[in-house]
Amino acid sequence: MTHGIITAALAGFGTGLSLIVAIGAQNAFVLRQGARRHAVFAVVAICAVSDALLIALGVAGVGAFVTAWPGALTVVGLAGGTFLVCYGVLAARRVLRPDPGAALTADGAAPLAGSVRRAVLTCLAMTWLNPHVYLDTVLLVGSLAADRGDLRWAFGVGACLASLIWFASLGYGARLLSGLLARPSAWRVLDGLVAATMVTMGGMLLARA
Repeated sequence: MTHGIITAALAGFGTGLSLIVAIGAQNAFVLRQGARRHAVFAVVAICAVSDALLIALGVAGVGAFVTAWPGALTVVGLAGGTFLVCYGVLAARRVLRPDPGAALTADGAAPLAGSVRRAVLTCLAMTWLNPHVYLDTVLLVGSLAADRGDLRWAFGVGACLASLIWFASLGYGARLLSGLLARPSAWRVLDGLVAATMVTMGGMLLARA
């Protein structure tokens, strides 16, 4: 029985990691916050806890309710797509008009990091206004977990653990870039990546909605 639990958990871990590692708006935002060392714990916690809640709903069988209300995903897609495009435009603006105070200081901190409240609200919006997160966690992970029968919760725990480890690694590992990001030009490259990711993801959401 123990072997079955471990196998199911590892399968859930691999599934969760494969779904979350792909470059997306949420990952780009966590990377930027981690590089600036600003509100990293709050951002990582929001992403990991949100995934855990959605995965738990999927394992519990709530996916049927999501499929029964396709209009809700359309509304979420429109709102999320608009939000991501706007955020991408702001990032593109930082590329064209870089902030000279954006570079990290000698100790690796960002002098003009902005408010924690803004970072938290932005992270919540990127997480919960993205219909893909419902499809990946509630529907896909939930359906794969259901195939495990009595071991479905072990599968779900493995997927949750993958999410926690990934976001913690991305958020706190980004500080390794502090030496590179001591130059304003490096921030233009990072913001360019963020802008391209946000606008692309937002445009795809709007097109599909």
